[in-house]
Amino acid sequence: MTDQTTVRPARPAGRYQLDSECGRLTPAERAARGKAARAAVPRDSHGVFDPPSDRPDPLTLLEQQAKTRVPELVPIRWGRMMVSPFTYYRGAALPMASDLATTPASGLTVQACGDAHLSNFGIFGSAERRLMFDVNDFDETLPGPWEWDVTELRAQFDTQLRARQRKELDKGLAKAYTRDSMQELVKLTRMVDGRPRIISDPPLLVPFDELLPVETDRTSMEEELIGLIASYRRTLATDRKYLLEQFRFCDMARKVVGVGSVGTRCWIALMLGRDETDPLFLQVKEAEASVLSRFLGASKYTNQGQRVVAGQRLMQASSDIFLGWQRIQAGLDGRTRDFYVRQLRDWKYSVEIALLRPEGLQMYGSLCGWTLARAHARSGDRIAIASYLGGSDVFDRAIARFAPAYADQNERDHQALLDAVKSGRITAEQGL
Repeated sequence: MTDQTTVRPARPAGRYQLDSECGRLTPAERAARGKAARAAVPRDSHGVFDPPSDRPDPLTLLEQQAKTRVPELVPIRWGRMMVSPFTYYRGAALPMASDLATTPASGLTVQACGDAHLSNFGIFGSAERRLMFDVNDFDETLPGPWEWDVTELRAQFDTQLRARQRKELDKGLAKAYTRDSMQELVKLTRMVDGRPRIISDPPLLVPFDELLPVETDRTSMEEELIGLIASYRRTLATDRKYLLEQFRFCDMARKVVGVGSVGTRCWIALMLGRDETDPLFLQVKEAEASVLSRFLGASKYTNQGQRVVAGQRLMQASSDIFLGWQRIQAGLDGRTRDFYVRQLRDWKYSVEIALLRPEGLQMYGSLCGWTLARAHARSGDRIAIASYLGGSDVFDRAIARFAPAYADQNERDHQALLDAVKSGRITAEQGL
């Protein structure tokens, strides 16, 4: 069964916004909206990936994105993207957003993740100290088409299915319980003059005082950092704010994380509670404008850290208790930058996607799909979306056709990166 193909509709003008009207409509009226969207944008139309002849060069888009990042870290990002088509996909959120902007959209809006690939789902601890599985990366979150997240998730599934490698997952839950601030204290610090200090392992881990000019007074800089933490603390709920006040600042370092995030300014802050055996590591991660914003309109939040936090709280069933945001008016480079803050480790565990067998990958992909659907239902009109999908598998089959076509494109884009490094156009640093 297929829908009748119609002319691809134009992208709605202006900024995408979450629908505040559905609460005033009856379920029948909301279902009718879904059917009307189906008539305007047939479900079968989602199965076509037909990039235009003037498709923006993905490497040019990524080079433009790199201009705002720490220059000495950008080659590490390229090096990590070179490893495989899978790792390239992880770092190519902007090119994919550019591609998705040319595809059909039903007009039904949700709080979109914006980077819903398989590695951005994982396990972490809730405030009630239960293990949760959920979306766990929201750097690109923005109101937008629900189809974009679904398409991105399914396309990466096809990209990774081609690897067909092995791994046992049974140890994952047990390992998650060991991933906390105490583990990080042992791994990332050493004692100096009776106090734990973050070790230096450049360029991946660099204590903040090594990045300061020689003439900078450490004491005055620490006082400034303490003031910034106090400002961030005001973005927390009262109970979490009081809890954080029981920890004092100890040390800070720049830490390289992930693939797509490499080059953004990401810090870890070591806080201590009653003594050196009561650590809390916070991750302070730069938040730039979402890659979706150039196609869907700017966020209503002027602080990009607040945009990330608001989107995460809206999409997740339970969020980090210390999730908050901050704006630094003059950082090390003298520029104003936005950040969001969360715990570095709180029972966090991510499945090694590259080592899953096909049957395990299928099970994991299904889990991610259900999780994403639940996240979308928290912000979008779930009745209209369900009505749009209907009871058939038309949309499923359409996305199943789109995914391998895009996986092919992703492999070509990855090869183009390898060629660009070989030709000298791009400088990459591998093995880090």
